[in-house]
Amino acid sequence: LPISERHDFDWAKVALDDRKTFKLFGDGLSESVFQFESPGMQRLLKDAKPSRFEDLIALVSLYRPGPMDLIPSFCARKHGKEEVTYPHPLMEAVLSETYGIMVYQEQVMQVAQRLGGYSLGGADLLRRAMGKKKFEEMQHHRGLFAKGAAENGISEQLANEIFDLMEKFAGYGFNKSHAAAYALLAYHTAWLKQHYTSEFFAGNMTIASDDTDKLKIFHDDAVRSEEHTSELQSQSTISYAV
Repeated sequence: LPISERHDFDWAKVALDDRKTFKLFGDGLSESVFQFESPGMQRLLKDAKPSRFEDLIALVSLYRPGPMDLIPSFCARKHGKEEVTYPHPLMEAVLSETYGIMVYQEQVMQVAQRLGGYSLGGADLLRRAMGKKKFEEMQHHRGLFAKGAAENGISEQLANEIFDLMEKFAGYGFNKSHAAAYALLAYHTAWLKQHYTSEFFAGNMTIASDDTDKLKIFHDDAVRSEEHTSELQSQSTISYAV
């Protein structure tokens, strides 16, 4: 029978700040967890130690060719080993959730709005132009951005530097709304693994019943997960740095 028929269970009531679930992520025990099951992602989780849902959204977006270069800085800034800086104070409200690093397409658009005076529709056109890398169109937008930035007291030199930064990130920036949906499914999967461990592995093993190699992976992971749960139960409190 489904979990919902045997337990008082409602996805709408699952909190997105469950410390045991984030401990599972931070320990890299994400085998069979959507988007986080690869060995590389497991290593990243151990380095990043995500402690809030926004961190999961960012990691989904960063673990791809291009933005992967930013992962060490993201982790260092999150844990206070590197200073969080912003090219301009107006960018702090946009980039604070990602520790000063531009990760999402939406952030590129928000910077265009806040600093360059773009409308929301205009900012989307800018994002598209940056993604296509059309020289003449980009030169046009560079001028528009600099003009709008000047009205906010931003020098032409700094405006061009920020525009270059936006152009760089727009080339591989991920769509945050898409990443958030991925992160939510990943979190729910990890939550099930942590709180309904037996059911989680029973389901996965049933699906992989004809694959002995996969069954061995699930078996070993189940042993690790049980040890992890026992460790958490023996601890009275666990502190997390956000």
